Amino acid sequence: MSADAKPSPDVNPEANARDVLDPAKALVPATVRVNEQRVARGFWPKIRKVAAKVPFAADALSLWWCAKDPATPTAAKGMMFAALAYFVLPTDAIPDVLPAIGFTDDAAVIAALIAIVGKNLKPRHRDEARTFLDKLGADD
Repeated sequence: MSADAKPSPDVNPEANARDVLDPAKALVPATVRVNEQRVARGFWPKIRKVAAKVPFAADALSLWWCAKDPATPTAAKGMMFAALAYFVLPTDAIPDVLPAIGFTDDAAVIAALIAIVGKNLKPRHRDEARTFLDKLGADD
């Protein structure tokens, strides 16, 4: 993320993008709220747009359903929302508009997060992700 990048004005105009994505602050309640708002506004439009292009779409969807599950621990939710907020941001370390490599950083963040909090991903979260992707593919 560039030093000049700013968070979306639709999410929180007073927030500093570096603070929102700073791993040391990922579990601060205010940061979790900003990340959750960013994901709420941007996740579905982005996943619908790129699901066929990114091999980690099922993992991202599984994380989303897990983060929305009341049974998921708060700390895990905070990390999940941070990773999904990173996925939603168009101006991350490697911009998503770059062909072939634009989503590699997003994939790495999601893979790392699954390695850390993957025990919270239940079969039902993965099933919901697969069902959504199957339905999306059938709609095309």
